[in-house]
Amino acid sequence: MIKNQANCSDLNEPDLITVTTALKKILSQIKPLHQHQRINLEQARGRTLSQSIIAPFNVPPHRNSAVDGYAINSTDLPKPDHLVELSIAGCAYAGQPFTDALAPGECIRIMTGAPVPEGLTIVIMQEQVEHFENHIRIDHNHRLHQNIRQAGEDIAQGSPVLLAGKLLTPADIGVLASLGLTEINVNRKLRIAIASTGDELHSLGSELPHGGIYDSNTHTLQASLDRPDITVVNLGILDDNPASLQHCFEESAQHYDLIISTGGVSVGDADHTREALRALGTVEFWKVAIKPGRPLAFGCVNKTPFFGLPGNPVAVLVTFYQFVLPAIDQLIGITDRPVCPTFTAISTEAIRKRPGRTEIQRGIISQDPNGHWQVKTTGQQGSGILRSMSLANAFIILAHNQGPVSAGDPVTVQPFSGLL
Repeated sequence: MIKNQANCSDLNEPDLITVTTALKKILSQIKPLHQHQRINLEQARGRTLSQSIIAPFNVPPHRNSAVDGYAINSTDLPKPDHLVELSIAGCAYAGQPFTDALAPGECIRIMTGAPVPEGLTIVIMQEQVEHFENHIRIDHNHRLHQNIRQAGEDIAQGSPVLLAGKLLTPADIGVLASLGLTEINVNRKLRIAIASTGDELHSLGSELPHGGIYDSNTHTLQASLDRPDITVVNLGILDDNPASLQHCFEESAQHYDLIISTGGVSVGDADHTREALRALGTVEFWKVAIKPGRPLAFGCVNKTPFFGLPGNPVAVLVTFYQFVLPAIDQLIGITDRPVCPTFTAISTEAIRKRPGRTEIQRGIISQDPNGHWQVKTTGQQGSGILRSMSLANAFIILAHNQGPVSAGDPVTVQPFSGLL
């Protein structure tokens, strides 16, 4: 009888840790860089604030009209069930305020965004008046301060506007522009080195020999890391031997903030990445109870964090989004970013699942005719079937202790739109 060794199907394999434990270990080792730079506002989308922004003045800086209409003094409102006629003394435009004094019984024509003169306390929409050549007729159905935007209504002078650690969105850029800021302080860009290992891999443009495959992993990672706050250096395909890997990783640790390699972290005779990592620094773990992505190494080369991702293309993307992306955010110093939601959808098909590991399948979410969310898999879920990621628009996340899924069961989904 042959005694089987520990393998990827063994849910009781020694050193195997849960997804939750793995992520906690990763984040406990990642320290924010705390290095800053000053950039122009036009370059700030997708960067992270390193210094909180305090409003230097009110936005808007003055009371202004929210509509096109007529500005009046509340003392000129008629009594209930009565009408009153007011003379039009002039007009106020955005950027061209009305500055003359008004007498009782007078009003001004006012446009959206125009400053409301002192003493005028109501703006009436033009559709709610009867207009004649040089006067208007109004009723009593109006209230104090209606259709008037107050000074500081958007942002009050001296208030915190955006806090350090905020990943800047297009709306944030507009807010900063409304404060007249042309430059801001942000956390510096992260420098990341990526590489593939495996003698079977060949670069694009080269002739593909029998038994060879083109390297897709570095291109997938480079596209995933194409962000305004990251500079990526592709080291290409590394020689798959311990000495070469050690030299490359040690050299990279001196120049980059994070190293990501793919392949070479399993238990095969030619899987040398974990061996090189252990020789240069620390290996926090190298097996996670997740499918795909079980052989995942994390540690440090000197003080530089290192991820040894699996070699299979789908496993690379799954582990990148579930483990590497949170580490990158923490390393950059992002404490406030748009939420990447998960929600429940109804599975339209049965899905095989064994308790004892987290399984992340590729799915297509849609809405049924009644507007309810539903999901189906992209078909075959092998970790080498990269097209399953290309066809998908979401992950189907099956929890560690969850068993098989029947058609009609609720499952957790994670849309790619919050990740990419």
